[in-house]
Amino acid sequence: MLHPDGTAEDNLPLFEAVTVKVWAESGSSSGRAYIDALVAAGFAKDDMQVTQDLTTVGNAVESMQFSVRWGDDACLVGQVGPSTGEPVTMVMDQLAEGRCLVGETRPIDW
Repeated sequence: MLHPDGTAEDNLPLFEAVTVKVWAESGSSSGRAYIDALVAAGFAKDDMQVTQDLTTVGNAVESMQFSVRWGDDACLVGQVGPSTGEPVTMVMDQLAEGRCLVGETRPIDW
């Protein structure tokens, strides 16, 4: 269950459960699958970031990251993909300007 007034650590179990479920059901490195499932669980889409799920030549990426900014200083971050093995989830400090992921992310425009 989402704890909107809780900490990132309070919400990590739900974030992890959603991530593990999507991975188990699809083995997917599709960013949209994770974003949509996190939204369905109650996380705010406006606070999310996701990396590309295709390489520049159109192949599936070996590893993809997605995140939910939590409050003013924390992020819930997930990583999945063939090179990752089992899904990885953790709480990390926010980066500059409230970002959670380093580098270029794709628009969440759906």
